[in-house]
Amino acid sequence: MKSVFVTVSTTSFDELNAAARSPPALQALQSRGYQKLVLQAGRGSLPQPSSSPAAAVEAFRFKDSLAEELQSADLVISHTGAGSCLETLENGKPLIVVINDKLMNHQLELAKQLHRDGCVLYCNCRYGAAGATMQSMDLSALKPFPPGQPEKFASFLNKVLGLQ
Repeated sequence: MKSVFVTVSTTSFDELNAAARSPPALQALQSRGYQKLVLQAGRGSLPQPSSSPAAAVEAFRFKDSLAEELQSADLVISHTGAGSCLETLENGKPLIVVINDKLMNHQLELAKQLHRDGCVLYCNCRYGAAGATMQSMDLSALKPFPPGQPEKFASFLNKVLGLQ
């Protein structure tokens, strides 16, 4: 069963979960073969589990780890938190990031850079943008996120500290 995991991490972003449950979004997901929608609500309102012809919807607030949800998801839709984005991309999952317009922070810059790098699709929750993005998405065009290279940072740090 193809599934979508929507995460807001520890934040409150009810608009994202509402957008993912909207009829246009559910129809877009169904048309692409997704049958299950798992929502993580964080500090926001906990959506009621439901089932529709489009998808079975499950919801939870927090878990100790989201690794299981990330592993079982065929698509991840996430707020644009750096940790959530990087963890999803490092797991090799296709990612749509949704910018929270109510926050004045790094989200737009991060989304734009990851999009320029070809790793994510991005949108906001206004005017059905999330549903439209799901309808038109071409996940095959997304590039794999390059693996981290901590040895380069360690080498740089050793050089700066005069340890090399």
